[in-house]
Amino acid sequence: MAYDAYALILFMLALGMAFRRLGMFDANAAEVLNAVVLYVCLPAAVLRYAPTLELQPALLAIIAVPWLLLLASLALVTLTTRWLHLARDQHAVLLLTVVLGNTSFLGYPLVRALLGEAALPYAVVYDQFGVFMLLSTFGLYVLARYGGERKPTARDIGLRMLRFPPFLALLFALTLMPVDPPSFIANGLARLADALLPLVMLAIGIAIELRLPAKIRKPLAAGLALKLVLMPALALGLIPMLGLHGLMAKATLLEAAMPPMITAAALAISHRLAPALAAAMVAYGIVLSLFSLPLWGWLAQRIY
Repeated sequence: MAYDAYALILFMLALGMAFRRLGMFDANAAEVLNAVVLYVCLPAAVLRYAPTLELQPALLAIIAVPWLLLLASLALVTLTTRWLHLARDQHAVLLLTVVLGNTSFLGYPLVRALLGEAALPYAVVYDQFGVFMLLSTFGLYVLARYGGERKPTARDIGLRMLRFPPFLALLFALTLMPVDPPSFIANGLARLADALLPLVMLAIGIAIELRLPAKIRKPLAAGLALKLVLMPALALGLIPMLGLHGLMAKATLLEAAMPPMITAAALAISHRLAPALAAAMVAYGIVLSLFSLPLWGWLAQRIY
């Protein structure tokens, strides 16, 4: 593990929380930082690492993991809803935040910190062809069904994908981007990609809310147990069954162990779907993942 990178993660998170407490940034500072990450740093990371991918059947196994975990999540969230007698909007939030992990904003820098730079291309595959596709299909369906919107059409899904900067960068990286670009391009992409980790953690620290309303404690505990414990545990068994090993297996397990996706929670909040639960899933998920992810990384190193 790159302990210096992980120390930077904790430092930037604490710094963001301190800035928020001291009132040093405007309320929309986190949104601005996230926009920079989405439109600049994430595409740069994709352009830097995706061209090094060697197209091989094993990549299909990486992509299969989040889709198979979707099936398990549907069953387990439904059982949890019945067991705890959750409201309809709480059920929708758990569907979104248990299925969709923070596999890009947090996934890229944390996979790099825990496994090294060579693991990044596999994280890109898991994120773009797995989780991002799920957000664009399953995520839109959940919002439409529980948020009162019309069902998304194939055109809606296609347009959403084409408007997502990292996905556009991935298409370019896999078709036109040379593996060894000119040095000034490679160095520029490297610097922009390296800014991903501090900017993301600073934005999260500024935006994070740790207040916990009593009425959401049970669904929150159940949702985080599913997302941070049970989903990676299931992935741990799926990965060797799909023939993955080595760095591919380690990166896949870590991506499966990522906390709930910030975008998924934001969409739930914008559709008035249990906003307190959605915000708490992200906030507490991020904090707890700073302890759970190193454990899953350690386990991956021992098993794979």
